[in-house]
Amino acid sequence: MKSLKIYVAGPYTGSTLEEIEENVQRAMEAGLKIWKKGHFPYIPHLTHWPDILARELEIDMDWTDYMNWHAPWVDHCDALFLLAESKGALLEYNRAKEEGKRVFHSLEEIPNVERARTWAQDCVDEE
Repeated sequence: MKSLKIYVAGPYTGSTLEEIEENVQRAMEAGLKIWKKGHFPYIPHLTHWPDILARELEIDMDWTDYMNWHAPWVDHCDALFLLAESKGALLEYNRAKEEGKRVFHSLEEIPNVERARTWAQDCVDEE
């Protein structure tokens, strides 16, 4: 099996900043574990930082904006990892299923593979 681009779907929204940061932390941990299995994770929760900046700059961004931001990445990825359910994660999950993408429900289901070389690796090797 080749390396997959895997979208990490899970809750972001929370009732407190602490809850949101816990959700971001869980998604990042999952992404790191997926990376170590030889795949390329896409972690939408990392837009937590633009979300904070948007609030500071008084740029109006809402849930719909972020769903639209991430929608093309669901389509671009080879697979989806459902970390936990939420309104948005289930929309992403359903889209992945409709598009015939692989869906993983646990990290254990994701196979270990030898990571595919990227153009970046070629550049690093030259230095």
